[in-house]
Amino acid sequence: MNAEGLVEVVLPGKVEPEGLEIRHGAVPVAGPGQVLIRMEATGVSFAEQQMRRGRYYDQPAFPFVPGYDLVGTVAATGEGVEPGLAGTRVAALVKVGGWASHVLVDAADVVPVPDGVGAAEAETLVLNGITAWQMLHRKARVRAGQTVLVHGANGGVGSVLVQLAVAAGAKVIGTASARHHDALRAQGVTPVDYRTEDIPARVRELAPGGVDAVFDHVGLRSAIDSWNLLAPGGTLVSYGSAATRDDEGSKQLPVLKLLGRIWVWNALPNRRRAYFFNIWAGRAFAKNQFRARLRADLTQVLAALQRGDITPRIAAQLPLSRIADALRLAESGTVAGKIVLNP
Repeated sequence: MNAEGLVEVVLPGKVEPEGLEIRHGAVPVAGPGQVLIRMEATGVSFAEQQMRRGRYYDQPAFPFVPGYDLVGTVAATGEGVEPGLAGTRVAALVKVGGWASHVLVDAADVVPVPDGVGAAEAETLVLNGITAWQMLHRKARVRAGQTVLVHGANGGVGSVLVQLAVAAGAKVIGTASARHHDALRAQGVTPVDYRTEDIPARVRELAPGGVDAVFDHVGLRSAIDSWNLLAPGGTLVSYGSAATRDDEGSKQLPVLKLLGRIWVWNALPNRRRAYFFNIWAGRAFAKNQFRARLRADLTQVLAALQRGDITPRIAAQLPLSRIADALRLAESGTVAGKIVLNP
């Protein structure tokens, strides 16, 4: 046991942010093949915003500890794990469990964080960075000279996507509210105001021949517009249904509708392709391949950070004890980048 004690945030059910509970307990012990990570930074992603509403399509049963990803130092190693890993700063994608002072993770699922990269900076690029990298390079295969449309260009994933796309030599159009436009222009992005402009009409003005890729987290209605904006040979990558966050009813239905439409589009005799991106795809069937791909892609993202291709977007840093404030801020729609939580 560890004298420090465990502190974790528990989501007891469908609650307002103030309903999250802080729980104290004994620090867990690393079992065979595991490492114990002393958390230095975790974050609030859109997934947790859906989870507290019971709207994330494969969340566990209540109660549970949320927290999709984390960065921290290996405090202890279990049997069969290289002891030299202790003391190393690592990043991990866990889906749940990250909102805690100490987290058990399979050693095969941690990725070393390069020297000189801060915990908070790295944290902004675990879930968001892997998602952006895999959608851009593994799904859409964006190349220099192509034109891409990124919805939510100021958000957690969107802000990384636009930077990676610019670094790849693409022309980037990004939707965001007007207050984020100057920052987007400074990054080489052409902004479109999703609140006041007709997005399809404006994108057609900017790219009369269509765009080569669209990255859309909004939902089915937006995905239909996005599909119609594609140039021949273009790719739509849908990766969420943000528009249905506050809906009642089945949490699976919005995703199933999207999947159904994507199946229909891909069955059509055309040169365009559509994907629904799920970062966990393939893990159940080919765990080692999944881990190798994740490790390779996060390593690429962190290298891009070191090169200066990506500037981490930290909207705010708050202690775990202020989780209600952090979640409210993340859900306010007023911030750019990621809310980072520290122990």
